[in-house]
Amino acid sequence: MREIPSDFGRVIAGTRDELFQEAVRLTADAHAKRTGPGVFTWALTGGSTPAAFYAWCAENKTLPEAVLRDTHFTVSDERHVLLSSNESNFGNAERQLLNPLSVPTDRRHPWMVAWPVAEAAEAYRKTMLILSGPGRAYDVCFLGMGDDCHTASLFPQTPLLKDDGGLLFGGQEVPGKGWRLTITPTGLRACGLIVVMALGAGKAEALHRVHRGPADVLNVPSQLLKTCADRVVWLVDEPAAARL
Repeated sequence: MREIPSDFGRVIAGTRDELFQEAVRLTADAHAKRTGPGVFTWALTGGSTPAAFYAWCAENKTLPEAVLRDTHFTVSDERHVLLSSNESNFGNAERQLLNPLSVPTDRRHPWMVAWPVAEAAEAYRKTMLILSGPGRAYDVCFLGMGDDCHTASLFPQTPLLKDDGGLLFGGQEVPGKGWRLTITPTGLRACGLIVVMALGAGKAEALHRVHRGPADVLNVPSQLLKTCADRVVWLVDEPAAARL
């Protein structure tokens, strides 16, 4: 593996399996160093790369026993659909990772998607306040990045990018994509560790826009991670890193 200079956090390039191993190592280190009130929280995410990571973890049993024993799992953003839907980030994480690893149900914390969005977001805020304590989002937050440079459910020009009201979590309607529940920019700055996975040549242009393009957070939302770069690690393979 190699590191690539960036103002947006550590960028580590390597093979898929090297990056997956590094993701486990980073999470285990964060778990080992956790101090203060609350429990250890790990927010998973959706997309094809995380799905491959979950399958790899389940098949190879790579997550340390201490992490599995202590961690409370959630997702950093969610579509306003039932968990049984193939579009559900938490539902997919359950099917691909939590169920195969027999994580107890009392350490699984989905968004309340059966409720209206505003109520679901408020209920989630209360849950995370109990788990993490005031002013803290997640100990570890996994993110992906879309071809349009969105991360979590913070899409270009969407309202929470302009004003999240200082809240850690919120909901918004994304044109053409429906209602979303998501960690906010304020919430990202309240995370302990953020791990962004971006694999494949299809991510090269988006990574270039984020790391080498002009500052434009409203249109390149992943650039907001610059505000917490000391706690961000990007895991990218060589095809994705081609323009960095």
